[in-house]
Amino acid sequence: MYANILNVLMNGLRLIGFCCFLQVPVLLFAQVSFEETPINYNKAKPENRITRLQKKLEQDQIKLTFDRKKGTGYLADVLKSLEIPVSSQVLVFSKTSLQVKHIDPQSPRALYFNDDLYVGFVQGGSVLEVSASDAKLGTVFYTLSQTKTSRPTFVRKTFECTQCHASSMTQGVPGHIMRSVYPGPDGMPVFREGTYRSDQSSPFHERWGGWYVSGTHGKMRHMGNLLFRKGDSSNNLNRESGANAIDLEKWFDTSAYLRPHSDIVSLMVLEHQAKMHNLITRAQFEGRITLRDAAVMNKMLERETSFQSDSTKRRFESSANRLLDYMLFTDELVLQDRIQGVSSYQTEFPLSGPRDRRGRSLRDFDLEQRLFKYPCSYLIYSESFDALPRPILDKVYRRLWEILSGKDQTKKYAHLSAHDRRAILEILIETKSGLPDYWKL
Repeated sequence: MYANILNVLMNGLRLIGFCCFLQVPVLLFAQVSFEETPINYNKAKPENRITRLQKKLEQDQIKLTFDRKKGTGYLADVLKSLEIPVSSQVLVFSKTSLQVKHIDPQSPRALYFNDDLYVGFVQGGSVLEVSASDAKLGTVFYTLSQTKTSRPTFVRKTFECTQCHASSMTQGVPGHIMRSVYPGPDGMPVFREGTYRSDQSSPFHERWGGWYVSGTHGKMRHMGNLLFRKGDSSNNLNRESGANAIDLEKWFDTSAYLRPHSDIVSLMVLEHQAKMHNLITRAQFEGRITLRDAAVMNKMLERETSFQSDSTKRRFESSANRLLDYMLFTDELVLQDRIQGVSSYQTEFPLSGPRDRRGRSLRDFDLEQRLFKYPCSYLIYSESFDALPRPILDKVYRRLWEILSGKDQTKKYAHLSAHDRRAILEILIETKSGLPDYWKL
């Protein structure tokens, strides 16, 4: 009996090895057992914006137009139907995704996103690559055939995607990866030089290798817009030719895309959002697994069903704190110069979320020293955040209140001034539903 219970507990998390892509070995996140109960990732029925759109398609409530002339197929109408701004477009030319044979520096893969969805388009590709944030399952992957049909159908993908999109690079759960590589002339990464993860903490000079980047960033330098040629090395890469690019036309024909840019502000938002989604998913899975394990132990030891051992509490706290620290941008890189995008994304993004009576929003940009003016993730408004297991959500709200009210003056949160904390607190109290009763000014 005890052996069986121990097996259940140990199956909650299984350790994976060392990352082969990094230049030095580092201990990685534990892989969450998402294919087992209570998650059942591969078998559970998703409920997200793609499943809702598919239902409308099946009931003929909506039609998708196929653009054969431009060669983008269903792309434009899918974006419109899912309320994904075309201005979010970013372009990646490294061969690091599903339809790799169609991707190179002359025909980059285009990505579009909003708070819940990601859509990938490849010139000449057979499918649109789609992923959705699902409140219970985290990231769920789909494809949509780029062959015209009377009934377009989003097809869910599991193993085909999770073999790459469920690893230490995605926090051990099905999720998204933003990688920076040293791309050769054909877009193939030169793996011997190493790769980097791009997120809000990444050094600026390590970001966006294998991506096109349009926009200005002053004296800071990145790896975007560059090809790694014979004789180059990671130690002497000349980043000047890819810096402060306004026009991408000198590198490839931009007319084949919905927009001629790969906006730097959109890239920075995507960096934050991709990892934030992964951390929400990890907290969701860890919370449910911890509840399962606690229920097993309470039953075995004949305790009250609501009893929480010290071990259970620590597991909830660990999940909550990991999420909280990221959503408050505790590890964010301090910018050394101003960021300026070239598309309408920089003005459109702030308008798509709630504002308080003073006109402030968590989506307002700073772009001089940091990404956002009020450093608390806008994904706090998401369905996935609200669906977190209650013990984790309670701990996130309690810790968030302690930090924003000034009770917690831990050095980790020193980047949040008293003004920052007060502003974020006021914004959330006026705009965020479901806050605990003790959240009062």
